[in-house]
Amino acid sequence: MITLVRRVTTVCALAATLSALASCTAPEATRAPLPAPSATAASPSPRAPTLAPGPAGTTPVFGHGPRSGAKAVALTFDADMTADQGPRAARGERFDNPGLIAALRELKVPATVFMTGRWAEEYPIQARSIGRDPLFEVANHSYSHYAFTDDCYGLPTIGEERMRADVERAYAAFRKVGVRDAVPYFRFPGGCYDRRALRALTPLGITAVQWDVVSGDAFATDAGAVAREVLDGVRPGSVVVLHSTRSAAPTTERVVRSVVPQLRRKGFRFVKVSELIGAASGRR
Repeated sequence: MITLVRRVTTVCALAATLSALASCTAPEATRAPLPAPSATAASPSPRAPTLAPGPAGTTPVFGHGPRSGAKAVALTFDADMTADQGPRAARGERFDNPGLIAALRELKVPATVFMTGRWAEEYPIQARSIGRDPLFEVANHSYSHYAFTDDCYGLPTIGEERMRADVERAYAAFRKVGVRDAVPYFRFPGGCYDRRALRALTPLGITAVQWDVVSGDAFATDAGAVAREVLDGVRPGSVVVLHSTRSAAPTTERVVRSVVPQLRRKGFRFVKVSELIGAASGRR
C-alpha cells in the first residue's frame, strides 16, 4: 500500500512504514511477470460521484474533501494481497481481518475498502459480505498489487501496457465473487503514480484516491501510537489510510476502537470516500 516519490511527477506520502511493508510483501524483482488478462472485463458502478478529468484529460487524483462545513472524515482500509502471495496464504498467513470488519459494523462506521482482485479471490465470502453491506463501499486497489511506477517500496512493477488490464481484472474478480457495485475509485499500490500511470488509466473514467492522514499501522505493534497519529492528523475532509490485513497490520482493530469514539466526541462524522468526493465535485 502507500506512497513515496522521487520525481516531481510522482506523488508521495508514507516513508519508513511503507518501506517495511514492501520488503515483507514483495519479491526483489523489479519487473513482475505480467498478470493474465481476465476473460471478461468488468467496469465499476457508474453511480458513485467522480472528479472531473485532471490536466490534459488524465485520471483525476483526490486527496481529501472540503475543509469547511461538516466535520466529515473517511476511514479507508487497504485489503492488500499481491498476485504471488497465494502460497503464503496456503501456509496460514492471514491477509484478511474479520475482527476489524466486525468492529466497524459494531461501531456503525461507514468505510471504503480498497481491495485487490487477488484478495477477493482468496477471501470470496468476506469480499462479497463487505461488498453487499451498505455500510461499506469496495474500491479498486489493482488486481496484482504490483507498482505502477519504478522504485516503489520494492514492489514488483507492471508495464504501462498492462496497467489498464490489471485494474479491469480486479473489477472482474469483484463481480465474480459477488461484489455487485464496486465504486469507480482506484488506489495505486504503494500510493506511487506518475503522469504515465494517470494517462494509462484515463479510459476507465475512475478517480485515483490518495489520502492526507497516514496512520502508520503497517507492521505497528503499538496501537496507542498509531491512534495518536490518526487523532493528531485528522481535519475536516480527511482521508485516513489504514490496512485490513492481520499479518501486516495487527493493531488496526484496536486503533479503530480507540479513535472512533474520540473523534465522535470531537464532533467528527464518519463517511465513505464517495461522500467526500461528492461534496468536492458538487454532487451529494
